[in-house]
Amino acid sequence: MQVTETSAEGLQREYKVVVAAADIERRIEARLDDLGSRVKLPGFRPGKIPRNMLRQRYGKAVLGEVLEGAVNETSRDTMSERGIRPATQPKIEITKFDDGTDLEYTMAVEMLPEIEPIDFGALEMTRLRAPVTDDVVADALGRLAESRKSFAKVAKARAAKAGDQVLIDFSGSVDGEKLAEMQGNDMEVELGSGMLIPGFEDQMVGKSEGEFTIEVSFPDEYPSADVAGKQAVFEIVLKEVRAPQAAEIDEELAKQVGFDDLDGLKAAVRRQTESEYERVSRARLKRQLLDNLAERHQFEVPAGMIDAEFDSIWQQVEEARGHGHDHDHDHEHDHEHHHPHLDDEDAGKSDEELRTEYRGIAERRVRLGLILSEVARLNNLTVGQEELNRGMIEEARRHPGQEQQVIEFFRKNPQAVDSLRAPILEDKVVDYVLEIAKVEEKDVTSEELMRDPDEAPAAETKSSDGAKKRAPAKKKATAKAPAKGSKKAAAKKD
Repeated sequence: MQVTETSAEGLQREYKVVVAAADIERRIEARLDDLGSRVKLPGFRPGKIPRNMLRQRYGKAVLGEVLEGAVNETSRDTMSERGIRPATQPKIEITKFDDGTDLEYTMAVEMLPEIEPIDFGALEMTRLRAPVTDDVVADALGRLAESRKSFAKVAKARAAKAGDQVLIDFSGSVDGEKLAEMQGNDMEVELGSGMLIPGFEDQMVGKSEGEFTIEVSFPDEYPSADVAGKQAVFEIVLKEVRAPQAAEIDEELAKQVGFDDLDGLKAAVRRQTESEYERVSRARLKRQLLDNLAERHQFEVPAGMIDAEFDSIWQQVEEARGHGHDHDHDHEHDHEHHHPHLDDEDAGKSDEELRTEYRGIAERRVRLGLILSEVARLNNLTVGQEELNRGMIEEARRHPGQEQQVIEFFRKNPQAVDSLRAPILEDKVVDYVLEIAKVEEKDVTSEELMRDPDEAPAAETKSSDGAKKRAPAKKKATAKAPAKGSKKAAAKKD
């Protein structure tokens, strides 16, 4: 094998590789001999079939196998001998080959960068700690009571206001034509919930029992093409105005949610809040670490890896465009793994602007991934089967009532199990680094702990990278997409 480096620029390398004709012929003969020992031809005993007859019958297929094997083997050897760790699959093109001649091909490969040793002891970070006070527990109990509120018809007739529930019949039309899916009776609507398309709930605030008409515009991205982007008129019959009645925080509430008494409920709320604070504290600390690593390690990132990560992000951006903008923020996931979501700021930007921003996010993700992978490699950090099993169980617990189906899915799909490996290994690397780094404790309020770092007050010191735009979490839909033919869903937003 002869190898000539034809190009070297940054992380890119190109080589011309020549495999001698004699080597190719030896491989062909070895493969034919192997076939001859196994195949059966009339009139011949296994292992006694003439090679020229085997070549005549199987030569074309054997040549294809031999060329593929020769290219794979010699390309691996070329990279191994030069200490090249490929970032992406090498691009190989056969430039010359005829029967009986040398095999010539070119190989373009992008290398993984060399990452300088990291002095983890020089990293300084702050772990935020917030106490779970009685007031915090009281607030949590208040939210629980609010979530279990009921509605009762107002004793004295009055106009509906935000927070009320109204009982309505509705009949909608577009361009003067009544549509079957826009008719419904006895629909309960909580005003201000945002479950219906923009403008629908707002126009019922201030209305009393009786009949009236409202006009709304269906969003352009509404799933039903018949009404998407169109004006609609709804004739409303408001039948009842119901006022909210929060549940009392008492022994009865505790029993309703599965506890023997109120003290048991309070203790459970405290434990749950402490656990949540611990998760958030770790996520904030992990983010500091990733920001620190990204700031301290500037190196050329393989363009091919950035392209692949950007393509994945951009696909999620396109999906987010089709699934609305409502969301919840999940502190349990660090910012490097959030799915993109188009917020109001992003929605006003051009594709070119968004591509530029998200490509920067892709580069940062790849950079951090390379750093963490290198730490794992140098310190022999791996993920064992027991850890994967725990990961499967944790994933199953996120789907109450479907735990067994999730476990079965993992058992039947090994590639799905492999998808758990990367985040588990990342957490092991983070834990390893945090054991060495200088981490001081800082007491903060619960509000300070739970605040999104990207929304910190202007007076706070900003980290040069932590303040940069990140790919926010893909936001959870708070309104269901209308089912086909569903009457009550006709005015619900996407």
